[in-house]
Amino acid sequence: MLSINDDLSIPEDELVFRASRSGGPGGQHVNKVSSRVTLYFDIEASPALTTEQKRMLKRRLGARVSKSGLLRVVSRKHRSQAANRRAAAERFIELLRDALRPRRVRKKTAVPAAEKKRRLEQKRRRAQLKQERGRQAVRDRET
Repeated sequence: MLSINDDLSIPEDELVFRASRSGGPGGQHVNKVSSRVTLYFDIEASPALTTEQKRMLKRRLGARVSKSGLLRVVSRKHRSQAANRRAAAERFIELLRDALRPRRVRKKTAVPAAEKKRRLEQKRRRAQLKQERGRQAVRDRET
């Protein structure tokens, strides 16, 4: 059982791990050992999740979830398959924990009066500066 939060645990038999060869440097070792691990979790088929949780996961993990509702987590940090399997499971837990965390609703607030005053003052100064440039150019042409 993978414990996500106080009221959610995912049974390990709902997770599918697949090993494949990892790319990158590593000499012969990288060419003969399948150390990269990909974890698959079927959000739609999971009885551990409520309908609301499934909807939240799909919305917040959009890029990681396929159209069929399959969540994919890849780990290839370590040289051993066992270490990558643990890393993928930890990353899976982090992703679910973050995606299922309730978000606070933003309260709309008014712009403070001092901030409005400061912005208008800056506008006035900038306008004055530009106006002075124009007057000087006209005076130079007249003389």
